[in-house]
Parts: sequence; C-alpha cells; structure tokens
Amino acid sequence: MTRSRGDLLALLALVSASTLWASSFVALKVAFRHYDPMLVIFGRMAVASLCFALAWKGLRAGISYRRGDWKPLLFMAVCEPCFYFIFEAMALKHTDASQAGMITAMLPLLVAIAARFVLKEHISRRTLAGFGVAIAGAILLSAGGQASISSPNPALGNFMEFLAMVCATGYMITLKSLSARYSPWVLTSLQAFVGAIFYLPLALGPWAPPIGGFEPLGLAAILYLGMFVTIGGYGFYNYGMSKVPANQASAFINLIPVITLFLGWAMLDEQLSPAQYAASGLVLAGVFLSQDRRKA
Repeated sequence: MTRSRGDLLALLALVSASTLWASSFVALKVAFRHYDPMLVIFGRMAVASLCFALAWKGLRAGISYRRGDWKPLLFMAVCEPCFYFIFEAMALKHTDASQAGMITAMLPLLVAIAARFVLKEHISRRTLAGFGVAIAGAILLSAGGQASISSPNPALGNFMEFLAMVCATGYMITLKSLSARYSPWVLTSLQAFVGAIFYLPLALGPWAPPIGGFEPLGLAAILYLGMFVTIGGYGFYNYGMSKVPANQASAFINLIPVITLFLGWAMLDEQLSPAQYAASGLVLAGVFLSQDRRKA
C-alpha cells in the first residue's frame, strides 16, 4: 500500500509539473510582449532564487554532497535552465505557444534513449508503444499548426525548441543520477541560483536593450513564472523523477502539447481544429500506455 501511495503521489506530481510547464509557454508569450526575453528569464530566475533563499535554512537537510558532485550539478543547471531557456526564448520569438509546446513530445523519446545507455534503464515494449502513440499524436498536432503574426517563422522556431529539448535531456538524465543524494527542492533551488547568475549579464549588461516601463501584465507573468512554474514545476517534476524511472517520468512531457493547445486557445485565442482534438486524445492515450510498472 505504501508503494502504491508513493506511486500515486509521484504521478500526481508529474501531472502537476506538466500542467505548470505548459502554462509557461503562454506566460512567456505574454511577458515577451512587454519585455526583452533575457530580462524575462532573469526575472523568473531571480524571483525563484529569492523564494529559495528565504527557505534555505530548511532546505539544507536535503543535501548529501559527495566529492566531485559539483561537476554533474553544474552540468545539470547549465543544461537547464541556462541554455534551455536561451533556445526556448528564441523559439517563442518565431513560433506560437501551441507549436512550441508540440515539439516537447520529442523529449520522452530522447530521454528514454539516453536513460537506456547512461542509466541502464529497461524500456519495455509497452513503454515504447506508448511513446509511439504519443509522438504520432504530437505529429498530428504539429501538422494542424499554421503560420500567423505571432508565428513568423515556425520552422526556425520549432527547431530552436528541439534544441531546447536536447538540453532538457541532459538535465533529466543528470537529475536522475543525483536524486538519491539531493532532495528535489535542493536541486530546484540550485537551478534557480545558477540561472539567475547566468542571465544577469545577458539581461542587465550594457549590450542589453533598455528596460521598458511599468507593465503590470508583463510583471505579473514574470512573477508567475518564477513563483509557480520554476519552483512548482521543477519541484514537482524533480520529486516525481526521483520516484519513478527516468523514461516513464519523461513520458508525462507528452501532456504538455495538449495542455498548451488548450491554454493557447483559452488565453491567446490560438485556434484548435477537430483533428487537433483527436490528436490530443492520442497523446493522452500514449502517456497512459507508457506507464508500465512491471520490473524489468
């Protein structure tokens, strides 16, 4: 019963993380309308870092440092949020939130392949079949996307999002190897601290564009990204990743295209077609199918 309860909490955490990450595409699109992308990402990391600094005394118990750990810890944070968000910011300048969200469906396959060779995780036929169904659904979702004013160069933008997924793969594989010695919230706080330092010169250096005036909607989006998406999204995902195999945890990323499509329709007036609704059902079915709890 304890194991089942733990599995349920892990699954709920992964669903929550995917929902928050999906909402980030919409929040970023809103924030980018008012402020430079590098300033938005720095603000996001700075807000999360401040929150973690206030709670650091209680977080220190979740650290079990081993000599040499600084290398994978640094690599994890450089992959995501550092280079990940550079590529994602470039992606959202050229494509819309819905199409960028669709590209995330490639991530589970990248993670599953990397986990097989790096972490020696078993991949069952059921999990592979689930990936196949979900990716097929994501392809159909992408096929339904069209160029628009907010998506001037979708091919370039979608490629930038794919590069972000490569960075995310490095982050997830390294995270899984560190989760036995560090709590999910310690790892999340480290990502925020390193991200804030990394983006500080990019956002506020002499080469950065001048900061715009007071824009309530843009500032609200930055606060939401820092307090809810960065802390909640990464915290929930890091917890879920610590409880289930990396390849199964990554399957929940396939929920992001579906949730992003809905949020893009509800908040940004990005339209969904009947075919896209059907494709969303395929994605959800694929995620369910991929969750094979049998041991190798």
